[in-house]
Amino acid sequence: MSSQPRMVEVRQNVLKQNDLLARKLRQRFADAGLLVVSMVSTPGAGKTALLEHTLTQMKAYGFHVAALVGDLATENDARRLARSNAPVKQIVTGTICHLDADMVRHALDGWTLTELDVLFIENVGNLVCPSSYDLGENIRLVLMSVTEGEDKPLKYPTIFNSADVAVITKMDLAKAVEFDLDAARANIQRVRPGMKIIELSVKSGVGMEEYLCFLRSKLQCPEMPSTDCADYADFFKEKGVNPIVPNESA
Repeated sequence: MSSQPRMVEVRQNVLKQNDLLARKLRQRFADAGLLVVSMVSTPGAGKTALLEHTLTQMKAYGFHVAALVGDLATENDARRLARSNAPVKQIVTGTICHLDADMVRHALDGWTLTELDVLFIENVGNLVCPSSYDLGENIRLVLMSVTEGEDKPLKYPTIFNSADVAVITKMDLAKAVEFDLDAARANIQRVRPGMKIIELSVKSGVGMEEYLCFLRSKLQCPEMPSTDCADYADFFKEKGVNPIVPNESA
């Protein structure tokens, strides 16, 4: 007798349990007034570079931010993100190729969520497994770099359908790798019509104001400018914040 039905049943039970835990996490986050943003991508797409920059900038704006970061085996990303001086915890998943709601729940031990404004969750580098696991986040960003080609959404439609925003990274390399931006945009819209797309480069600063403006639009802070991204240039100058992190490509 084939074991497939039993395997399917086990998987359905696992996902159901995860969904229940994620629902509780989402309510917990809401009760704490916390915005939760998750990031998914393949390895090397620039998640960690973008997240380090994001944590640094958000702290400069006066927001209280923290991050959970998943990896199969190392704590390298957490050490790197710690340079932002934001609270960071590494979740080492071992052989598991994704984070799940229970991992997130345990990683939150010791943190007072009401003291935070934004929690970022960097998932394990993978575009397959994470698509099925709700982490209780408010916003899911799916990243694809110009070095990966324009057809990423067509190859991994499920993750793009489960995400809220597509972020095209490493735009400073687009010309060098002959990246067809129009084709990439069309492929994203083909898979997820109407999906918001942000194109950026941490190295050059292109698109960073729009990206930070998007995050700002999800928060309330009287000190920040309006959600009109044109206001950000003056805001950066007044705060002495440099929206570009040199020597990075993301």
